[in-house]
Amino acid sequence: MNQEQSAYIVSTPTQLASVLRTLRRLARLNQTDVGRLLGVNQKRISLIEASPERTSFEQISRMVTALGGRLVIETAFSPDETNEDPSDNDDTTPSVWLL
Repeated sequence: MNQEQSAYIVSTPTQLASVLRTLRRLARLNQTDVGRLLGVNQKRISLIEASPERTSFEQISRMVTALGGRLVIETAFSPDETNEDPSDNDDTTPSVWLL
């Protein structure tokens, strides 16, 4: 990661809401501007920022990309540490990074 990149670890909808607002502000865009980029109105962007848990992954992904970010999913274990199916392992929670 270079000096211009920032990583945000997101584990809750509240954290995601905060990161989405931060990305928008860092891009120096208002909600209307982001709405134009995504083909939706300002009210929809406001709802996404307020309740990202009610928003489709596709729309979150499009918004992050439009704001110059990307989504990265990282597991809490390395593939060498287990032979189990990761979806069956309740002890690990993947982290979602917004870069």
